[in-house]
Amino acid sequence: MARRGGILYTQVMEDRDPPDGETRSWRTIWISDIHLGTRDCKAAYLLDFLKHNESETLYLVGDVIDGWRLKTSWHYWDQSHNDVVQKLLRKARKGARVILVPGNHDEAFRDFAGMHFGGVEVALEAVHETADGRRLLVVHGDQFDGVVRHAKILALLGSWAYDAALRVNHWFNGARRLAGLPYWSLSAWLKHKVKNAVEFIGKFEEEMTAETRRRGLDGIVCGHIHHAEIRGAGGVLYCNDGDWVESCTALVEDFDGRLSLVRWTEERARARARPETAAA
Repeated sequence: MARRGGILYTQVMEDRDPPDGETRSWRTIWISDIHLGTRDCKAAYLLDFLKHNESETLYLVGDVIDGWRLKTSWHYWDQSHNDVVQKLLRKARKGARVILVPGNHDEAFRDFAGMHFGGVEVALEAVHETADGRRLLVVHGDQFDGVVRHAKILALLGSWAYDAALRVNHWFNGARRLAGLPYWSLSAWLKHKVKNAVEFIGKFEEEMTAETRRRGLDGIVCGHIHHAEIRGAGGVLYCNDGDWVESCTALVEDFDGRLSLVRWTEERARARARPETAAA
């Protein structure tokens, strides 16, 4: 447990990894930026995560479906993408509260705010109250991205360049699998080494926390920039739940209100390695 900027929070620790076959229960789970309909969607990892993690409330914080890509081709919509949709709907049928907060890639859902589909609520934004009484704004985050708001063509070009980086990442990780190495995001590493990307992330976080303070809330949960993080800034808690095309991350809340990041590919890699370590 750590404290920054007056905000108490936790980050994921190795000893919280579940043994194979065990299911963990959380009060709340936030996931976003799944990008179903693209080749780079890590649907298999997400299905594994959803199998091993249950929650009373599940927030889908935007870009669940990549409408930008599906406007041109359905080529990458395979059975695993159907399985993700069915798994989410099944969680709603079994009693979990599932809330979709659309993003810029699935912005068409914003026209249906206030409606329910298969037990899934659609909302432009939400205010979540944690078990310890903190109030968190839940938004995708594209509303705070000036390029998305004011220069759609530039946003589309940026999306194309990002997709190109993911193509390299796909082949890079194919080589790692052949070598018996676990998944590692080359594109995420490159993105965080580029000065302009780092500056953009910092500016994005500043705008998000400023809006949270303006509304008199305790924190904010978002996605959009594919950079998982929990940190305190000026008395406001900033949480980004990451994505399922690069980092395969989720934000979770336990039943005491503690928040942490789950980095699923890393957890599964450690879980697979433990029996080998014990045998040695």
